[in-house]
Amino acid sequence: MMMVVSATLPRLFLSALAVACLGLAGCQGRERSESPPEAGDVVVARVNGVPVWASDVKREAVAQGLIGEGEPLDPSSEQFRRTTDEVIDRRLLAAEAARRKLDRDPAVQRRLAAARERILADLVVDSTVTGAISEPAIRSLYQEQVRLSRQTEEIRARQIVVATQPEAEAIRKLLASGGSFEALAMERSLDAATRFNGGDLGYFTADIMPDSYEAALKTAKAGQTIGPFQVEGGWALVRIEDRRPEQPISLEAARPQIVRFLTYDQVRDLLEKLRGQAKVQTFLKTTPDVPGQPREPASGTPTPEAAPKDKDKDKPRDKTEGTPP
Repeated sequence: MMMVVSATLPRLFLSALAVACLGLAGCQGRERSESPPEAGDVVVARVNGVPVWASDVKREAVAQGLIGEGEPLDPSSEQFRRTTDEVIDRRLLAAEAARRKLDRDPAVQRRLAAARERILADLVVDSTVTGAISEPAIRSLYQEQVRLSRQTEEIRARQIVVATQPEAEAIRKLLASGGSFEALAMERSLDAATRFNGGDLGYFTADIMPDSYEAALKTAKAGQTIGPFQVEGGWALVRIEDRRPEQPISLEAARPQIVRFLTYDQVRDLLEKLRGQAKVQTFLKTTPDVPGQPREPASGTPTPEAAPKDKDKDKPRDKTEGTPP
C-alpha cells in the first residue's frame, strides 16, 4: 500500500518512537499472533506480515480525537481508510527508527519511558474510575444536587427599549389602547437581540439581570406591563408573560459535569492513597526574593489597605445554582 504523505507525518514520526518502546519488538514476534486482541476483531492490513487490527485503527482515531471512546468507526468510511494508512505509516517509521538504533539513544529512552508511564497511568486511571462512573452513581449525585440546590423563581418577559422617556410613555399609551406588544417591539425597539422575536427575553432569574430590571420585576405579576424605567441605552417597557419555579438542570445536561466530578474524585482519592504509601521527595528550588517585590501575607488575609471598604459590595449573591459540580 502506498504510504500517505501528509502533514500528519511529523506527528507520526514522533509517535513512532513511542511505539518502538511499547511494542516494537513485537513486530518480530508477539504481534505476529493471529489471535484477535479483542472479541470480533478483524485484520484490516498487514505490515511486513504483521497484522493491523480494526481495534488498532479505532484506538488511533480515539487518540487523534476523531471519535470518542467507545464510539463506532465504520470500516467502509474514508476516515477509517485514512486512519488505517496512518497506522501503517507509523509502524513503518517505528521499524525504521529501530533499524537505525534511534531507540538506543539515552535521551530517546527517557522519552520512551515517559510515554510508557503516561500510557500505564492512563490505564490505571481508566480501571479505577470505570466502576465509579456508573449510571446509578451519576443519577444518585444528580438527585442529591437537585435536592440540595435552592430553587428560585424564573420569569418570562418581553421588552421594548427606546431612546427617550417620552417615546416610552407614548408606546405605553398605545399598549393601553390595545396595541400589540410584539408588533410594537418589532417596529420600535432598539434592542437588536430581542426586537425581531417580539421582544422575547425567554425565561430567566431576576438576579442575572441589571439592577434596574431586578428592582422593576421584583413584584410584577404575570400579564402585567411595567415601566417605562431607565436602563442602559434608553428606557424599557416590560411585559411579564409567566412566573414559575426555576427548573433544575436536566440529567443529560448535567451528565458531563457529573462524570468529570466523579473522575476527579476517584483519581484524587487514588493519588492520596498512593502518595501516603510512597516515599516522595522533591528538590525544587524556591524563587529567590526580589528586592522591593510585594509580599503576600503568610495568612493569605488581605492587608487593611487591600481590603474592600464595603464588605458586601463585591460579595456574590446568595444563590445556589441547580447545576451539579
